[in-house]
Amino acid sequence: MNVLEKLKILSDAAKYDVSCSSSGSNRRNKKGGLGEASVSGICHSWSDDGRCISLFKILFTNYCIYDCAYCVNRYSNDLSRAMFTPEEVVDLTINFYKRNYIEGLFLSSAVYRNPNYTMEQLLQIVKKLREEENFNGYIHLKAIPGADKEIIEKAGTYVDRMSVNIELPSNEGLKLLAPQKNKESIIKPMGLIKTKMIQSVEERKKFRASPKFVPAGQTTQLIVGATGDNDLKILKLSEGLYKGYNLKRVYYSAYVPVSANPKLPVLKSPPLVRENRLYQADWLLRFYGYNADELLDNSKPNFDLELDPKCDWALRNIHLFPVEINRADYDMLLRVPGIGVKSAMRIISSRKFSSLDFYDLKKLGIVLKRARYFITCKGKHYGLKNMNSEYIRNKLVIDKYKNEPNTDIEQLSMFSLYPSLTMEDNIIKIGGQF
Repeated sequence: MNVLEKLKILSDAAKYDVSCSSSGSNRRNKKGGLGEASVSGICHSWSDDGRCISLFKILFTNYCIYDCAYCVNRYSNDLSRAMFTPEEVVDLTINFYKRNYIEGLFLSSAVYRNPNYTMEQLLQIVKKLREEENFNGYIHLKAIPGADKEIIEKAGTYVDRMSVNIELPSNEGLKLLAPQKNKESIIKPMGLIKTKMIQSVEERKKFRASPKFVPAGQTTQLIVGATGDNDLKILKLSEGLYKGYNLKRVYYSAYVPVSANPKLPVLKSPPLVRENRLYQADWLLRFYGYNADELLDNSKPNFDLELDPKCDWALRNIHLFPVEINRADYDMLLRVPGIGVKSAMRIISSRKFSSLDFYDLKKLGIVLKRARYFITCKGKHYGLKNMNSEYIRNKLVIDKYKNEPNTDIEQLSMFSLYPSLTMEDNIIKIGGQF
């Protein structure tokens, strides 16, 4: 099999891994070197089947010793298999970079032979790129659960970001769908990466010449919908990972049915709206000061698919509203649907000079179609006379569908190496402030 045939198979196999990010690292070019990474991140373009173009996103191999029911690369699945050599990956990365196709590498792999062997191959690749090719572009590497810590530690000195995919939110899910894996083997490398990152920061304070370890941090991915785990359980797991392992991001991937295994749920289509709600809730955890137990509880363990989590929370706490826009503190402003972080800061800054009315809020970029139900301006309320949560919910849902555009939306792609690999995806319209 030639390199292009391998590339066709292994780039397509990598599209199911959504934890593909490229920001947070400052790696400057050196004399005689090639490329650099910027802390501001890389602008992405996406192919039709969801692959990130600006990062060279591939698997080292899709040969796998595991038989995870939810995974397309499981060893019992009948599909085309391929495996690069380390030299082939290095050569492709450098040549694609020189042609301005990519600005970095996202390298993952199925587990071939055993975790140590696979991790050693990945280490060879990133070591060759940095030391032999003097490549200073961005590298995101997947750490293989079960590999020796010495190999993971060594690889972490060459890359900008590492990630370890948890994939399933509970031990029960792992036992059911991936019995060859266990939670401890996944969590252990995450703890190792966190510890080494902290040590690296402390060392750099004393010795500026000491190498950075995973300067852009670590991430993980959770599959949504392959098991019966509710949104509350998933969100509490994410909250624990942010607090306990200093993760940069948790990525949520709607389960795509890839087999007819009786242990898997029967879905007509991936739960994309649910995935979107979890991303919105994750944003609230990281930037709006919410806790998982505020957004959901045992009496309501799943998000409302018709409303974003912030609106849902506001309606369940309607006794806190309406708030006066000219007196509410910053934290309370962030709780108002339609007001984001930047808008809340603008309100705080603007009202130092004069009281704000609804016209002023519109100029500040507030989404008044949502916010008007939950605020007053100079004592005036332009929402509904009755602060009834069910009535407001109905109005919000009706307004959402009333303003839903009928035009088809397509993602732009910079180029496509293999047009035959593209497929039609359902696209969710995500945007605006919560």
